[in-house]
Amino acid sequence: MNIVLLRESDFEAPGYVLLTDRRAAHILGTIRARVGDELFCGMINGNTGKGLITGVTGESVQLAVHLDSPPPAPLPMNLILAVPRPKMLRRILESATSLGIKSLYLINSWRVEKSFWQSPVLSEESIAKALVSGLEQAGDTMMPEIHQRRFFTGFVKNELPEIASDTRRFVAHPKTSNRFPSNVQEPVTCAVGPEGGFIDLEIETLEEQGFQTAALGKRILRVETTIPFIASRLFSGLF
Repeated sequence: MNIVLLRESDFEAPGYVLLTDRRAAHILGTIRARVGDELFCGMINGNTGKGLITGVTGESVQLAVHLDSPPPAPLPMNLILAVPRPKMLRRILESATSLGIKSLYLINSWRVEKSFWQSPVLSEESIAKALVSGLEQAGDTMMPEIHQRRFFTGFVKNELPEIASDTRRFVAHPKTSNRFPSNVQEPVTCAVGPEGGFIDLEIETLEEQGFQTAALGKRILRVETTIPFIASRLFSGLF
């Protein structure tokens, strides 16, 4: 936990926070902070700043907080992601959030198993936990927007053009000789398929909407490795 994320319900009075949950346990047990120590704090979807520990009682921590700094700038990238295996999804959500991706669409694909959509990992509560974990890792406060779309063709033809407007458009595709560019200076929309990639018809549908196929090299990577690789390559100047 590199930032203590706060909610309105944590405030006892203006500028004073009382924590009694896992955050307090982490502060006391893992960080081993004590009265008088300062911690990096931030309001979810708000500013960051400092929190001075003013009191410790049992398993609770009281902080005097001053939040006057903006969070890190978001990564200018929309991520379109075919739903991965549930055991990978939480890690991918955490990773994408820590990278600063704020717009993520989970979509269907021919190679996505129907059972994936029934996974509890896709519940609102589970997704929120993964996003918070990613923010805590990165020292960020701005929650990403996660959307679920179960119909590939309808989404790509009806919604994606507006989502991707005024952005460069790429689709990860291991069969192409094109390579992802580096240090891009404009917003990007990137589509990443499931393990095995999008099928040819799906690639053609994306190309009809202005998406250019691109690969990372000769190696075929897991989805959870591909996303940070793509982000760091496209926006090498921001990392």
